[in-house]
Amino acid sequence: MTYTANSERYNEMNYVRSGKSGIKLPQIALGLWQNFGDNRTMDVQTEMILRAFDLGINHFDLANNYGPPPGSAEENFGVIYKKHLRPYRDELLISSKAGYHMWEGPYGEWGSRKNLIASLDQSLSRMGLEYVDIFYHHRPDPETPVEETMAALDHIVRQGKALYVGLSNYNAEQTQEAVTILRRLGTPCLVHQPNYSMLNRWIEDGLQDVLDEQGVGSIAFCPLGRGQLTNKYVEKITAERANPTGNLKKEAYTDERIAKFEALQAVAERRGQTISQLALNWILRGNRVTSALIGASRVTQIEENVAALKAPELTTEELNEIDRILDGIGNYPW
Repeated sequence: MTYTANSERYNEMNYVRSGKSGIKLPQIALGLWQNFGDNRTMDVQTEMILRAFDLGINHFDLANNYGPPPGSAEENFGVIYKKHLRPYRDELLISSKAGYHMWEGPYGEWGSRKNLIASLDQSLSRMGLEYVDIFYHHRPDPETPVEETMAALDHIVRQGKALYVGLSNYNAEQTQEAVTILRRLGTPCLVHQPNYSMLNRWIEDGLQDVLDEQGVGSIAFCPLGRGQLTNKYVEKITAERANPTGNLKKEAYTDERIAKFEALQAVAERRGQTISQLALNWILRGNRVTSALIGASRVTQIEENVAALKAPELTTEELNEIDRILDGIGNYPW
């Protein structure tokens, strides 16, 4: 059956300018990190991606190593794109990344010019694309000079294989240096993608200030703490002390920590929300974060997360209450 996108899709989503660029990002984007490889059927993946687009999510975030196995998320996305989304290419923001281990030998990871250019060529081939909209360096390389890495990103844009470049997992000092080099080369950094949530607030210690000063947008990955900031986590952990997300350390299961999550759930319920929706409202508070990058294993999760955008802004009293609840809670994924 031929797919036709929802004609009302752009009425469902808020779009925010990324830094000082000409690009507006949807406040909710869909990441294809873990549930778009060979661990999900193509029917399920197709349903999630098309439903996301129908809700106004036009930004799909990938990386060379997403799966499992590595590379399969890009391959599967390419199949779905070719079959259903090709007529909408100019409406889509498709991003990919390189930097983590992808193939054997000394050039299969990190930040060398050879790795970045070869990796993007592979990604484009897997997805069946001529270019990506955003290409990220996935993590800083402690050995390759940052000048080499940024020059490679600049070269990729000049080749027409990416329209914009981004950084991920760079700290404040590393970001300042990289952004300065990119601007000097003539390819400004569009966006930074950090791990950020109520449980992991490291970007507030300098990185957000650098991004604001340099006019760079931000898109937070793991805004739900890899499943910790969901009603499912609270309900399962309370009932059976299991590991509902499969990603957490044993330190996550203390009585004190569970009590904090239950108190957070009470805040969400007073607002008529789930914890997930509350967490997304918190991420997007004050417009310092441009977009939140969600993961999903089923369509209802995408619908739930997008619905968070209809809620009123968090009040000062609610924000202070959340801070009191989560004081000292820690973050225990992986």
